[in-house]
Amino acid sequence: MDTIWIVLLTVLAVLGAPLFAIFGAASMLLFGALPDTSITGTANDVFSEKFADSPLLVTIPLFTFAGYLLAESGTPQRLVKVSRAWLGWMPGGLAIVCLVASAFFTTFTGGSGITIVAIGGLLYPALVADKYEENFSLGLVTTGGSLGLLFPPSVPMIIYGVVAGIMIEKLFLAGLIPGIITVAALAIYSSATGIKHKMPRTSFDVREAFTTLWEAKWEALLPIALLGGMYSGLLRIHEAAAFTAIYTLVIEVWIYRDVSFRGDLSRIIRESMTLVGAILAILATAIGFTAFLIQARVPMMILDAMEGFITSQVMFLIALNFFLIGVGMLMDIFSAIVVVVPLIIPIALRFGVDPYHLGIVFLLNLEIGYMTPPVGLNLFISSFRFNKPITQLYRSVLPFIGLLGLALIIVTYIPSLSTWLPSLVESSAVDLSSGDDDMDGEYDLDSLEGDDDTFDLDSLEGDDGEVDLDGSLGGDDEELDLDALEGDDEELDLDSLEGGDDELELDTLEGDEDELELDADEARAPP
Repeated sequence: MDTIWIVLLTVLAVLGAPLFAIFGAASMLLFGALPDTSITGTANDVFSEKFADSPLLVTIPLFTFAGYLLAESGTPQRLVKVSRAWLGWMPGGLAIVCLVASAFFTTFTGGSGITIVAIGGLLYPALVADKYEENFSLGLVTTGGSLGLLFPPSVPMIIYGVVAGIMIEKLFLAGLIPGIITVAALAIYSSATGIKHKMPRTSFDVREAFTTLWEAKWEALLPIALLGGMYSGLLRIHEAAAFTAIYTLVIEVWIYRDVSFRGDLSRIIRESMTLVGAILAILATAIGFTAFLIQARVPMMILDAMEGFITSQVMFLIALNFFLIGVGMLMDIFSAIVVVVPLIIPIALRFGVDPYHLGIVFLLNLEIGYMTPPVGLNLFISSFRFNKPITQLYRSVLPFIGLLGLALIIVTYIPSLSTWLPSLVESSAVDLSSGDDDMDGEYDLDSLEGDDDTFDLDSLEGDDGEVDLDGSLGGDDEELDLDALEGDDEELDLDSLEGGDDELELDTLEGDEDELELDADEARAPP
C-alpha cells in the first residue's frame, strides 16, 4: 500500500470515519496491490465458512435481542430487589448488588454499554443516596459495564471461539473461575469500603428474600436452563441462543407484561438489530483485512522478530498483557477479536500457551481496556449517561483497574484456573457449536502459516521412530515403522490394518517405479 493511502486512512480514522469503512478500504487496497489479484479478493473469507457460512453467526442477533429485551423490561428492578434482599446485609451490600446485577446483564449485551445505562442508571442514584462516595459509585457502575464478559453466553466469547477455531462450550467453562475471581476481587473491595465508611445495611429477612426471588423466578431460571441444556447435550450453542430469545420474549411480553407486543417490541427489535448490523459490518470487513495479514505471513514475521528478545512463555504473556490492554483502549472488542486473534494464536502456540487459557487472558485484557484512560469506551458512556466530566471518570476507575489488574495477573500466571474445567470435557468430544459431526475445534494450519506448511513428525515419533497405532486404527499392538520411509525397497505391511495381503510400496516416494497395489474391493470400501 502506498504511503499516501496509509496517511489518508489514518486521517479519516482520526476524524471519526466508521471503523468498518477503514477496514474495508485498507483490505481492498492491500489485495489490489498483489499481483494478479482483484480488490474483490478481500471477500473470499467473508463468504466462507470462517464467517458467512458459520452456524454460530445466528447466535449473535439472538443473544443481543435477549439482552435488549431484558434491559427494556422490569428485569433490572426485580434483579436489584432480589440481590438487595439476599446480599444487602453484607458490608457494602448495595455495591455488591451492583456488581452481581451488572455481570448478569453484560453476559447478554457483550459490554456494549447497555449495562451502564440500564443497571448503572438504576443503581447510581441509590448508591449516592446511601452515602457512597461519588467517585466510588461512578467507578463501580463504569466497571460493571464490562464485568460479565467471561460468563456464558457472552457474545464476545462466541466470536472469539469462531475466530480461534475452538469449542465454544469449553471456552464457556474456561471463563467461569476467572470470572468469579474478578467479581470476588471487586466485591471484597466494596465490602472494605462499606466497613470503612460505615455504610448502611439491611437486615436479612428470610420471608422478603424468598418473596423477591419468587417474583424474579423466571429470570432466575434462565441461566440455569441455558447452561443445563448446553452441558447436558440437549441444546447446541445456536439452539441455546434461540431458546434464550424465545424464553425471554415469552416471559417479558406475556408473563410479566413489561413489554408491549405492539408498542415496544418493534422498537426493541430495531435497536438491537442496529447494534447487530454494526457488529457484523465490522466483523466482515475486519475478516478481509485479517485474511491479507495471514496471507502476507505477518504472524510469522512478528514471531521471528519476537524470538530475539522473548524467550519464554512468561515473557510472552507479560508482553501480551500490555499489548492487549492498549488494543482494548483503541478498538472495540469485536474488531479486536477478528484482527488480533489470528495474529497471536500461532505465536502463543509456539510458546506453549493453551488456546482456552489464551482466550480468557485475551478477553480479560479487553475487559480492562474498556475502562482504561484516556479512550476506554465505558468512560465516555458513563460520562454521557451521568453528565460527569471525563477527567472525573479517569480518577474514579483507577482503583477498579488496579483490582482487575491483580485478577489478570492471577489468571494469566496460573493457567489451571482456565484449563481445569475444560479438561474435564473429553478432548475427543464432537464440537456442539455446529451441526456437523466433525471436529471444528481444530486449528487450520493453512490459515495460520500459508500453503506450504507441513506437520513435524518429530512430535509424533518416539526415540525409535515409531508411531503407536493402538486404538487409533483398531489394532492392539500395531506400530508403523517410519524408518521404512527412508530406504529404497522398504514396504509398509497393511495386513494389520486391512486384514489382507496388500502391500504399499513406498519406492514411488523416492524416485523408483514401484506401484501401490490395492485390492479393488478394499479401494472402494468406505473408510
